Amino acid sequence: MFCSFLALLLQKELADLCAAKGFSVEWGDLPRDLDRLQEAMIEKDGKRITTRTHVKGQVGSVFQAAGVALPQNIREQAA
Repeated sequence: MFCSFLALLLQKELADLCAAKGFSVEWGDLPRDLDRLQEAMIEKDGKRITTRTHVKGQVGSVFQAAGVALPQNIREQAA
């Protein structure tokens, strides 16, 4: 019961943040859009490159409204 209440509370907060930015969230589409957001890591010659898929749908707007920065598309670091 507590988890359901917390989920509804978080959903309401996110909806309010999005409304403040001037758009509404399609809750049926958001999980599919988030599922498309993926990362892959490649290691070679002592280097590690992490890449992520492009943002599709409303994910970018929702992250921006929540104040969460998406990582760069490609990041390189020492292994």
